[in-house]
Amino acid sequence: MTKKALITGITGQDGSYLAELLLSKGYKVYGLRRRTSVPIMENIEHIKNEIEFIEGDLLDQGSLINAIKESNPDEVYNLAAQSFVGTSWGQTGSYRPIHWYRRNEYVGSCSFNQT
Repeated sequence: MTKKALITGITGQDGSYLAELLLSKGYKVYGLRRRTSVPIMENIEHIKNEIEFIEGDLLDQGSLINAIKESNPDEVYNLAAQSFVGTSWGQTGSYRPIHWYRRNEYVGSCSFNQT
């Protein structure tokens, strides 16, 4: 049975390396990417046809639940981060509630197949 992984931040440096590794191990890889008018795919251009992308936002509970339900992953890797250093100084805590306090709520609200 093919393992499935969901990677947030898949278009970043670490996310792209992880995607390459998991694909080489035979995983079905899903990538959560931000909704943008022009997708930034430089780091994964060479493997983008092997990845199933799901649009979402870490600050939108509904899109995270949708991503988990759509991908039904065996593993979830949260590598998403603020991309612009200047902006990150002004938004130091904006993602923390999602990462630490709400993750169990998201996972608990989704139905996973137990193997």
